[in-house]
Amino acid sequence: MKILVTGGTGYIGSHTVVELQQEGYEVIILDNLSNSVIEVTDNIEKISGIKPEFHKIDLCDEAVVNEFFKDRNDITAVIHFAAFKAVGESVNDPLLYYRNNVTGMINLLNALEANAINKFVYSSSCTVYGEADSLPVTENSPVKKAESPYGFTKQIGEQILTDLSKISGMKTIVLRYFNPTGAHDSSLIGELPIGIPNNLVPYITQTAIGQREILTVNGNDYDTPDGTNIRDYIHVVDLAKAHVIALKRMLDGKDENPLEIFNLGTGNGNSVLEVINAFEFVSGMKLNFRIGPRREGDVVSIYSDTKKANEILGWKAERDLNDMMLTSWNWQKRIGKK
Repeated sequence: MKILVTGGTGYIGSHTVVELQQEGYEVIILDNLSNSVIEVTDNIEKISGIKPEFHKIDLCDEAVVNEFFKDRNDITAVIHFAAFKAVGESVNDPLLYYRNNVTGMINLLNALEANAINKFVYSSSCTVYGEADSLPVTENSPVKKAESPYGFTKQIGEQILTDLSKISGMKTIVLRYFNPTGAHDSSLIGELPIGIPNNLVPYITQTAIGQREILTVNGNDYDTPDGTNIRDYIHVVDLAKAHVIALKRMLDGKDENPLEIFNLGTGNGNSVLEVINAFEFVSGMKLNFRIGPRREGDVVSIYSDTKKANEILGWKAERDLNDMMLTSWNWQKRIGKK
């Protein structure tokens, strides 16, 4: 079976491509390389022994998307990662996010519908919950007003798929994941943000290796035990495996509704300072950091209830925070200050 992975040279996408290949699927990657590099396909090949088919395509270019699908009748299902994903950047440039994340997805879905491709795994986010009323959040927790344009684009994507599932044959599994981190055990693929990282862990590792002078912790006056934000960090390999399991659920006809939603996390919340402490423990280094002001768009605390994914998907996160920090650090040491 051929599986199309949009954003497949990106962080989560590349790890999912590896897991798909190791389960025997053929993979086709579409990516515009706006936040990744083509060399990722070479490193995927080094891990799996298989170089994925790759097409440089911007989903916002409707004509190019339609041209790609015109003669394709070999695609069984799609896993859709392609999106911009930085909360702070989305606050500063909302139109960029609406155009890329929403327009690109609509172009893709139009092409899928025209070509009778009806199995879709959607990369969503815990940001759809906003500032939750109670923790941990379940799939039935209210979808609150988004705290950022990025979060809103994920809400819009979910709503589009909900509406589509009511009037078409599209089958969708929405995966709301929490904070991916870590890297492949081979250190051949990992998180490689272009420019200044927006996520905590690559900023930690880049600071530790000397690429960044100092890490700024965005606020220590939140209503949490140590005053810093709390998130549910999940190892990217655990996350990638969940996408393969979700795909198999649809391919085997075990999905019970046209659209299903699952939280993907560990079920544990860790503060920014706890993440820093874990990194210092596994690396044996003292990290250079300071406390700065809060960052616009950040929620105080969020972590998941994963019971539904554990019981229905038969998936459970296996790797702990120390493993996430160690594989992230091994990856950073391999690529140096690149």
